[in-house]
Amino acid sequence: MMATKQHPSTKQDILYYLLKQGQAKAQDLADALNISPQAIRRHLKDLEDEGLIQHHPEQTGMGRPQHMYGLSQEGRDRLPAQYDDFALSLLDTLTETVGREQVGTILRKQWERKAQEYRDRVGNGSVEERVANLVKLRQAEGYMAEWYSVEPEDESVPDASHQDQDDASAEQYVITEYNCAISHIAESFPSVCGHELEMFEIALEGCAVKRTHWLVNGEHRCGYLIRSTSDRPSQRH
Repeated sequence: MMATKQHPSTKQDILYYLLKQGQAKAQDLADALNISPQAIRRHLKDLEDEGLIQHHPEQTGMGRPQHMYGLSQEGRDRLPAQYDDFALSLLDTLTETVGREQVGTILRKQWERKAQEYRDRVGNGSVEERVANLVKLRQAEGYMAEWYSVEPEDESVPDASHQDQDDASAEQYVITEYNCAISHIAESFPSVCGHELEMFEIALEGCAVKRTHWLVNGEHRCGYLIRSTSDRPSQRH
């Protein structure tokens, strides 16, 4: 009889789960991945030994504190593979050669080109269709991204309910990115994060974009609230 082969990506699944959720208990992981708590704990020990995850005790009621697991910086860097090392090295060289101010100008020009590319590729459909297309483009670039619609009364999304009465019918969507494919660049050149907001607004014509969460601030995801505006331009031809 052929031996049952263990799923080769269980540890990878654990890393992705922690990347998306921020932190979790062993039992949460066992339930989510449908494997035994004993097996989960073995994987968690291996991942911690490798320096990819870390834990801290958390008191959730009476009894002993439970371990809450989360990604270490090394674990976060593992998902996905970093594509920005060469770009960061190039930017450092440019900074030494032409100065930081000139590099900032170069970055802005690059983001303007990227915004135009996004706008051309998201299409001329509804706001929902264009948001979905933008997320697909980001996923293809290495971002673990997703989107969903939100109602004005959704208090879990910052600023989602802070609309003018005349704008109560505006469509709202949230784009969430659980990693940053250019994290090394963002650490050294934080202005690129501001450019991303501008880039999304250009790509999604007729929409206002506001940041709700930020990896740079120590949160486990970047979040963007997309709101359609009353002055949406006519569809392009």
